[in-house]
Order: sequence, then C-alpha cells, then structure tokens
Amino acid sequence: MALKKAMIIVHKGSKTENVQVMFNPGEYTIDTSNNYDWKTVPGLSMPIAQFVSGGTTTLTMDFFFDTYEKGTDVRQLTTKISGLLDVEKEIHAPPLCRFVWGSLDFKGVVVGVNQHFTMFLDTGVPVRAKLKVTFKSTLSKKDQLKQIPRHSADRTKLKMLNQGDQLWTIAANEYEDPTMWREIAKANGIDNPMKVATGRRISVPRLD
Repeated sequence: MALKKAMIIVHKGSKTENVQVMFNPGEYTIDTSNNYDWKTVPGLSMPIAQFVSGGTTTLTMDFFFDTYEKGTDVRQLTTKISGLLDVEKEIHAPPLCRFVWGSLDFKGVVVGVNQHFTMFLDTGVPVRAKLKVTFKSTLSKKDQLKQIPRHSADRTKLKMLNQGDQLWTIAANEYEDPTMWREIAKANGIDNPMKVATGRRISVPRLD
C-alpha cells in the first residue's frame, strides 16, 4: 500500500492551496476540554458546577524538514507553515486550514508555530528544522448550534414548595444554576425570597 502523505489544505478566500509536509509526523496529540463556572452556595459543602461552553479542540504535532543534501535554505519550506499565522488581506484574519492525513481530517486555524533549527551550512544557512505546530478547531455559530442537542428547561413547570425549599435550590435543580432564582421570583411576583410559604404552588418558567 502506498504511503499516505499528510497535507495541510489552506483556504484563502475562494481559493485553496495545498501545503505538503516533508515527512509525516511520528505522532500527534488532540486535547479537548469543557468550560465550567464554579459557583459557591452558602450552606453547601462544595461549589455547584455550571456548564458554560465546550472548549476548543487542539491538535499538536511536530514536523521535520531537512534540505542538507540539496544545500538549500530549509526556511524556504518552513515559512510555508509559519506563514499560516499571517493575516490574509481578503478576510482580515489568518486562513482557515484543514490537516488531512488518512482518517484524520481536522478543520481549524494555526495558532502557534515553534521553529527549532538544528543544522547549518558553513555559511550559517539552516538546513534542518523541527516545527511544533498547534491547530485549534473552529466552527461557525450556525454549525455549532446544529450539533448541540438542546434539552434544557424549555417549558413552564408547576411546583409545590415543601418544607425547607428555597428558590435558589429550585433554580439549582431545574436550571443547574442557583443564581437563576430571580427568574422564578419574577415569574411568581415574589418580592422577598426568604418569605415564601410552605405549600405554595409556584411556576418555574421556561428559559429562552
């Protein structure tokens, strides 16, 4: 089976340009995370975690370049990679890229390039380099909303207050955010959340 060559496909406005790496990377790392806001609530032993947003997936790898046998400046090749950080005139931002290698098809932008030159000609011209390149995934707001299943509180509920119930505990249970108690108070005309009678039936409004 023929060796599959890794490639960076660069989108420059309506045009695309292929940037081939000299050698396939020996390994790559993909990092994914989520962002949470940790809210401290009086009376609880630990903060309540409120999901804020998904984090950006990061792809990191090393590229190796060697032009010693040709005797040419290796920067003629490495600048094609580091140049992906430059702002494009048409879009006023660095270009969107896709790193494609076998089953991996990563869409994003290059956010970091670390160049390490390790061999030179007698004239000082570099002929060997290792680049650590970092990509970050990016999707438009429209594309992201298509992927997110929205099953949050989307309809009004009726709830009877039991002994010890507080508006902030209801907000924590229904919205996973105790600070949203004000929405419940507003919907039920409650001026003082500390003076809500047990047995009262209140509405828990939907979140828009």
